[in-house]
Amino acid sequence: MTAKRPWAFLLAGLLGAAPAIAQAWELEGVKTLTAHTRDQQRIPLGSVRFEPRGDGSVAFTVALDPARFTDHFLSMKEFKCLDGQGEVVCHVPYPYAQPGIVSADDLAWLEHSLMFLYKLPSEFGARLSNGLYFALQRTDRGLLGRPQAIDLNQISAPPDDPALAPFTPDLRDDIAPGVRWIESLSIE
Repeated sequence: MTAKRPWAFLLAGLLGAAPAIAQAWELEGVKTLTAHTRDQQRIPLGSVRFEPRGDGSVAFTVALDPARFTDHFLSMKEFKCLDGQGEVVCHVPYPYAQPGIVSADDLAWLEHSLMFLYKLPSEFGARLSNGLYFALQRTDRGLLGRPQAIDLNQISAPPDDPALAPFTPDLRDDIAPGVRWIESLSIE
């Protein structure tokens, strides 16, 4: 029986290491930003570059691929949009200076860089009340964002404190799966 014990310790050690291996994805380097749609498409939208800083924070830069988007002139402004299953989804850049910094437990500024609005193809103009915010969570493969409803009119004027991301959880509402054309965003 004592001969079996070393194997038990080895097996326990390997199983204990499995979560560390599964959590190997880091906020570092260039990652692909992909939209996942309700009609099972995976649309690469661009990339996110993560650059760790010495203080534990991570600088990020979002680069959307212009070839993936079409230009729509809505409400006197040009938007970069995706034409989908009965829905047009347009990227809404955060309109004010922001730090471009995240940490392992605070992805708010990255989420604010990935805001969109949706509209029907037949609708004229942009309805800022139809905003989409993708709340990001870590997975073993990267980050996954599920859409939440926001009113983009909240950022029609600069925030009182520009250091704080304005769309706090109390200003966002979950969206049922399948309601919006883009069901999730991933960064992997």
